[in-house]
Amino acid sequence: MTKRALVVVDIQNDYFPGGKWILDGVEAAADNAHAVIESFRAHGDLIVHIRHESLAKDAAFFLPDTDGAQLHKKATALPGERVIVKHHMNPFRETDLREILDAQGIREVVAIGAMSHMCIDAVTRASDDFGFETTVIHDACATHALEFRGVSVPAVQVHAAFMAALSFGYAKVVSAAEFLSSERNRNA
Repeated sequence: MTKRALVVVDIQNDYFPGGKWILDGVEAAADNAHAVIESFRAHGDLIVHIRHESLAKDAAFFLPDTDGAQLHKKATALPGERVIVKHHMNPFRETDLREILDAQGIREVVAIGAMSHMCIDAVTRASDDFGFETTVIHDACATHALEFRGVSVPAVQVHAAFMAALSFGYAKVVSAAEFLSSERNRNA
């Protein structure tokens, strides 16, 4: 069986109600993420949590030493689970994520978290570029609406466009239900 890792990206308090950068559908995505995390724990697979800290002077969220930058309760790391702090969109950039995966003999990366159009896109493309078989669990990810040159793009369309692009050549993109069903079959 292929060794795999779950990379839990930026499921942090600032993305939730009461935070500084609330995402559309974040609660449902976090519920799905929690179910996937629990499945990985039950199988004894590697889980790596990614936590972003913004170092830019004009950063609006994920400020160091704030509650908003902490992992959300639905995605809290347990003792023994690795937490990597990153300062860029790509969790592989200037971190030891790749070294951790390589040292564990990981061949498959499963990505969940936020934001679909930023860090999930970045980790998925980089994971594929590094030769990992990559899966994204689309409904365990969240994003927000965007605007470009006067055109407003609703969050659901932003998310769908990025998931469609990733599924075109970078990753297998599945729902949490599909993934968890395959996990039950894996044990059968």
